[in-house]
Amino acid sequence: MATTHMVTASFSGMLANFIFRHCFKVKHDALKTYASVTTLLFLSTIVTYKFLVIDALYLGNISQENCVLRSSLIGIVCGVLYPTALAFSKTGCLAVKYHTVPLPPKGRVLLYWLLHCQTEVKATMIPLVFQTVFGIFNGLWHYAIFENTL
Repeated sequence: MATTHMVTASFSGMLANFIFRHCFKVKHDALKTYASVTTLLFLSTIVTYKFLVIDALYLGNISQENCVLRSSLIGIVCGVLYPTALAFSKTGCLAVKYHTVPLPPKGRVLLYWLLHCQTEVKATMIPLVFQTVFGIFNGLWHYAIFENTL
């Protein structure tokens, strides 16, 4: 069941990468960006979930509420915020490299790109809802499993 976090984080990364590639009109290096985004997100979610939820459950240092909270926060951070930021930065760098969008003014790169992709960024609310729900279910499920094994 913890694999849902990892798989949905990878899909969120692919969705964010697709959205920003479309927004920045980048057609180059598609395989390289998709492979790096999905792999990094999958591995970072595995490590984070293991350290913050699974190990805490094995040590008995976590209540059901904390397990659910940690699991849903991992879903939000590793499944929405990190994929969006990673895809945003990778695609933005490619857009500058291949000159597919006008160069932003010096010192205002993030603001310029956010304003350029404002409506597309709102599409990341869909994975936010899914990751939060999956986080709640994963936290409850893992807590119930570890409670039954004790």
